[in-house]
Amino acid sequence: MENSGKGLGRGQGQGLGRGGGRGRNKGGAFGTGGFCVCAKCGKKISHRQGEKCTTIKCPVCGHTMIREELLKK
Repeated sequence: MENSGKGLGRGQGQGLGRGGGRGRNKGGAFGTGGFCVCAKCGKKISHRQGEKCTTIKCPVCGHTMIREELLKK
């Protein structure tokens, strides 16, 4: 059948396709509190709202910090 653009479409458009998942952290956010932790030396600092822990370097050893909840998994 040729698609002639006359309103006889057959698809329902319900496939998940790419990007249909819930994203990182199973779709949940960690919130404003919590800590950023260095996976290398263990230094813990308070998480700052609006700033990803992965953009912060450890003040002790210079390694990239990660969110504390991710270390516990």
